[in-house]
Amino acid sequence: MTTIFIIGAAGKIGRRLSKTLADKGHAVRALYRKPEQEQTLRQTGAEPVSGNLTELDATTLAAHMKGSDVVVFTAGAGGKGGPEMTNAVDGEGLKTAVAAATQAGVSRFLLVSAFPEAGRGKTISDTFENYMRVKKEADVALAQSELDWVILRPGTLVDDSGTGLIQAGPAIPYGDIPRDDVAATLAEFIEQPDVSRVIIELTTGDVPVRQAVEKIAKC
Repeated sequence: MTTIFIIGAAGKIGRRLSKTLADKGHAVRALYRKPEQEQTLRQTGAEPVSGNLTELDATTLAAHMKGSDVVVFTAGAGGKGGPEMTNAVDGEGLKTAVAAATQAGVSRFLLVSAFPEAGRGKTISDTFENYMRVKKEADVALAQSELDWVILRPGTLVDDSGTGLIQAGPAIPYGDIPRDDVAATLAEFIEQPDVSRVIIELTTGDVPVRQAVEKIAKC
């Protein structure tokens, strides 16, 4: 059994991942901010941990993480609160989490990031441009750390039911991906520790999740 600490557990991917991991018999510790999120997380099989990422320092967050085997960062402002909140959650929050994992001795760290082509061919706002800049800076901060990291860059996230079939690799064509399949891929990364220090793009495809991740592990 692996103990996983999820930052952003109350989000759409985080809730799915919590349930997927708990169903597999793993121990899940789920950071949440709002009191009304606690019961929802308990229903996924996770142990809720109260804390606001934008208010926690690295030492306090490290105390919450202590004893975990893996940290998954799937937190994001989601466009709420403007650029300032994106900077605080997606940017500084990630840096705090990396420092906390290092302090806590949790070496494996998975980050849900953004597909670089997300805005290509579209008229994008300054807010979206800032979002992509912050996401890239977060990727750089994690990649330059000493942690055993994996950066996952999913395509356009949709709430359709997962198919269990994906396309995954360091450079693939842009496309959609159900959140169910993002969660399934993250869970498979956790169970495939040979996938390490790589950036992986992810969309819907025609290869079963486990098979796709095993192929990456062999590269």
